[in-house]
Amino acid sequence: MKKPAVQILIFVLLLFLSNLLNAQENNGNLVQFSGITITSDSLTAVPYTRIIIKNTNRGTTSDVLGYFSFVAHKNDTILFNALGFKPASFIIPDTITKSRYSLIQLMTGDTLTLPAAFIFPWPTLEDFKHAFVNAKVPDDDLDRARKNLDPEQIMIRVRDYPMDAIMNYNNYIENQTSKLYYFGQQQPFNIFNPFAWAKFIKAWKDGEFKRKKTEPTSNE
Repeated sequence: MKKPAVQILIFVLLLFLSNLLNAQENNGNLVQFSGITITSDSLTAVPYTRIIIKNTNRGTTSDVLGYFSFVAHKNDTILFNALGFKPASFIIPDTITKSRYSLIQLMTGDTLTLPAAFIFPWPTLEDFKHAFVNAKVPDDDLDRARKNLDPEQIMIRVRDYPMDAIMNYNNYIENQTSKLYYFGQQQPFNIFNPFAWAKFIKAWKDGEFKRKKTEPTSNE
């Protein structure tokens, strides 16, 4: 009964010693890998560079200043990838004697050519046809001028927006200024004055321009 227990104990001790030796060997290969990623032409920092160990998911990302630091092994292949730059790689030497290694990684710019993207506001061709047929063409300058000079529209604006004290005062001052400016000469026709148009249209609608019928007078 004691022999199997001794064998199991010896097996556990051998397994423990093997793991301990492997751990010591791996600890001897561990390296604190640090550095900075910069451009090769202007020597400015390349932030947010993706740095990983080849064939693994371990790595890190450089900060806003391009600095990075993580634990790797000797003879590991380190891959550097950044948007707008060509991929780069570096192999950690297995001849280093210290547990730390620093690197200044130069990144070369790369021109990216993206395929053309066409953006349409309509999801389907039928929607485009419907929008095109029912599109409302905006008025041009001539149409807007005709609408602004339309007597009915002028009357609507005058009726809906009556003149207040300030508008009456400004109109009076403008008329007085115009009279003083053209004193002693013929004033130009006030054809573009909206107030004159409003006054004319109101008088026309009130029938002030109708010819008054005169009753015949009898001679006694």
